[in-house]
Amino acid sequence: MKDILEIKNGSKTKGTFSPIEMQSRLTKLREMMAVNNIDAILFTSYHNINYYSDFLYCAFGRNFGLYVTQESSTTITANIDGGLGYRRSFGENVVYTDWKQDNFYRAIKSLSNNEKTIGIEGDHAPLIVRDKLASTVPTAQLIDISSDVMKMRMIKSAEEIAIIKNGARIADIGGYACKDAIQENVGEHEIAIASTDAMIREIAKTYPHTEIRDTWTWFQSGINTDGAHNAVTTRQLQKGDILSLNCFPMIAGYYTALERTLFLDYCTDEQLKIWEINCEVHRRGLELLKPGTRCCDIAAELNDIYRRHGVLDYRTFGYGHSFGVLSHYYGREAGLELREDIQTVLEPGMVISMEPMLMIPEGEPGAGGYREHDILVLTENGNENITGFKFGPEHNIVSA
Repeated sequence: MKDILEIKNGSKTKGTFSPIEMQSRLTKLREMMAVNNIDAILFTSYHNINYYSDFLYCAFGRNFGLYVTQESSTTITANIDGGLGYRRSFGENVVYTDWKQDNFYRAIKSLSNNEKTIGIEGDHAPLIVRDKLASTVPTAQLIDISSDVMKMRMIKSAEEIAIIKNGARIADIGGYACKDAIQENVGEHEIAIASTDAMIREIAKTYPHTEIRDTWTWFQSGINTDGAHNAVTTRQLQKGDILSLNCFPMIAGYYTALERTLFLDYCTDEQLKIWEINCEVHRRGLELLKPGTRCCDIAAELNDIYRRHGVLDYRTFGYGHSFGVLSHYYGREAGLELREDIQTVLEPGMVISMEPMLMIPEGEPGAGGYREHDILVLTENGNENITGFKFGPEHNIVSA
């Protein structure tokens, strides 16, 4: 068996984005490479390989890569995937086999041309990858480019914004399906299934050429609402439960989200008070998301509202984050998060959430996790809220 193959099985599939869009991304990347005297880049992460090639891999313990030079862009995929890498990659593709150890690195060697500098993702490449890469191309200096490419991904193109807007619309569909399924004595998992199925069907209708993968719903009730990322359980809903609706349609690796606080049948006065405080913060946060504002300043002003109400200590995480190629198991544009330690200045073309959360521990008045979540596209003069599902007590106390 050969170490490296080409498997051009079938024709190239229709891409998520136009060839002009994909070429524009690579052109900007190559301009950055030229300015920094980087001869080639080896991407290894889900998010950057997907961003620059439109191929989203399934690792299952294997290495995948995208090797970019000034002349070429080539995905490196595993033989177990057959011709999928070729069909779904914008650019070229080589396949490595499992029949000899380290064939992934032999594939890299086959693409290299005595480069003196190779960019790598320092936030993704573990020590074993760096060591083996250094042995594979011993004359090359390895340079961390993760921060530079992250900043480039922060500003979304018109085509990216279009897919994110569709994702937000589909998240709303999942939210309505979720809300319609809420009933006393029904398990969280059953409600999540209704939501996820509705979103998957709409993705298939809107993007019939895309892979259907990774869309999910976290529907939480009672004590399970205390964590934003708590998985669905079989807990059955009871009257008076606080509920957390979390819908996540995934389109070609592009994540969108809808998150809402609800109650089944009624809520206590203490719970209503906490809920309204969180909605106050949410409304103010929506107003603050505009170009020229620093992430840290937004966090500071919203902290003041919580502090005034005496609940700041119950805040659980930052107030929002960037959108694009990311998921619950890969990707993040950490430089665009609404936290006290992030000084990034917001710009038109960024897409960011507003998602304040309070968590009141079990046994205290108003116990539960309260979270609202909208997605906003920053414009020249402000923002466009692309989330349509309403929030707050006047809309989301669901009759039993």
